[in-house]
Amino acid sequence: MVKPPPARRRRYWVTTSFLACVVLPLIITAWYLWARAADQYASTMAFTVRTEESTPTLELLGGLSEFSGASSTDTDILYSYLHSQDIVAAVARDLDLRAIWSRPGGGLTHGDPVFALDPEATIEVLVDHWQRKVKVFYDGGTGLIELRVLAFDPSEATAIAEQIYEKSSRMINDLSNAAREDAISYARDEVALTLERLKEARQAMTALRNRYQIVDPGAELEARVGLLSRLQGQLVEAQVELDMLRGRPGRNDVQVLNAEQKIEMVERRISAERTRMGAEGDSAEGAAFSQLMGEFEALAVEREFAEVTHRAALAHFDAAQAEARRQSRYLAAHVRPTLAETARYPERGLLLLYVAIFLGLGWAIAVLSAYAVRDRG
Repeated sequence: MVKPPPARRRRYWVTTSFLACVVLPLIITAWYLWARAADQYASTMAFTVRTEESTPTLELLGGLSEFSGASSTDTDILYSYLHSQDIVAAVARDLDLRAIWSRPGGGLTHGDPVFALDPEATIEVLVDHWQRKVKVFYDGGTGLIELRVLAFDPSEATAIAEQIYEKSSRMINDLSNAAREDAISYARDEVALTLERLKEARQAMTALRNRYQIVDPGAELEARVGLLSRLQGQLVEAQVELDMLRGRPGRNDVQVLNAEQKIEMVERRISAERTRMGAEGDSAEGAAFSQLMGEFEALAVEREFAEVTHRAALAHFDAAQAEARRQSRYLAAHVRPTLAETARYPERGLLLLYVAIFLGLGWAIAVLSAYAVRDRG
């Protein structure tokens, strides 16, 4: 039996391999795409996170509020949330995603096993399928997010998109509330701390007054200083009067004696008052009053400091609340979820082209590798 020439055998195997590795899979793929793959409808929507910053009236002089886009961090958080298991589970609680995406034909066992979901899929499989059915397009420059949701029924695709918008809005609101609470929590704690310090200072002042039975030690000291000043004035007047009596010709010794006794009594009174005030001597009363004034002045300084810090904390708390009210995050949708009228997915022609390119490149690499191995041998 005559063997065919090597060149003919090579062309035979190349042709056979091309038919088996490229043409046949393409025929099967085309058959599946047009005969088995179910039509899918797309619902699109677009939104962004906005931050409203209202300038105070005194600064604006009656102007309008200022609006600005959200920081990239807020949008990045939302983008990550749209791919997370949290939103998948949240939407699945309101819509039966497994039933929606397993149609038609009951999922993997019948109908469309490639584009449909197993009705008994776990949450992990559902999250993976979510990534296929829900495409998120994020423009980092403008902060715009666009979604495309696929389903086998147009109304179900729209319902999923609306649920995504609702859950995203709720997440942004929670984020805004948390930021607002963080902004005023420190100021609130500071107010509580300064208020407690002020209460303690006032209670210490009340205890001091009860212990010494004096309502206002400052007023008591002022009264005693006033009395001492009047006594010193009387002493000066008596001394002047004594000098005048002594300087008169034919002085009356009785008047001089009375003046000297008056001066002595005033001096004793002044000495007694100074002793009571603790200015001289070491009497217990003077020491007690000096201690009272020392404690009173220390407590007065502490109470004044507590009052000042509490007023400052209240002002800071009011400013923090005003700032929190001025800034508010919200989700703004400039394209609401659409309702499709035509099934544009799966994109059969494009998918078939991708498969053809992949198979063709794979077959060409395999053939070239086989020729290279044969030539080296």
